[in-house]
Amino acid sequence: MAKEEALEFEGMVVEVLPDAKFRVELENGHVVVAYTAGRMKKNRIKTLAGDRVTVEMTPYDLDRARLVFRHKGDSMAPPSSKTPFRGGAARRR
Repeated sequence: MAKEEALEFEGMVVEVLPDAKFRVELENGHVVVAYTAGRMKKNRIKTLAGDRVTVEMTPYDLDRARLVFRHKGDSMAPPSSKTPFRGGAARRR
């Protein structure tokens, strides 16, 4: 038997969840929970809300996906306000 082909879709990260998981809205409007692929963890690729991404899904479970690629420069997130570095230890609460 041959290995089942993964389905690939593009979408946008709607929400960042704990444990390197993301809520992704696909181009067709379907929302899935995606986890970061090992290659992205290994290369320390950061993903934020608003980023355009490519996900892989199995045809057996259409509610979960694996985040395999973050598209460069296509972020829809508003630009973050950069605060100057003040040095010293970070304040913890």
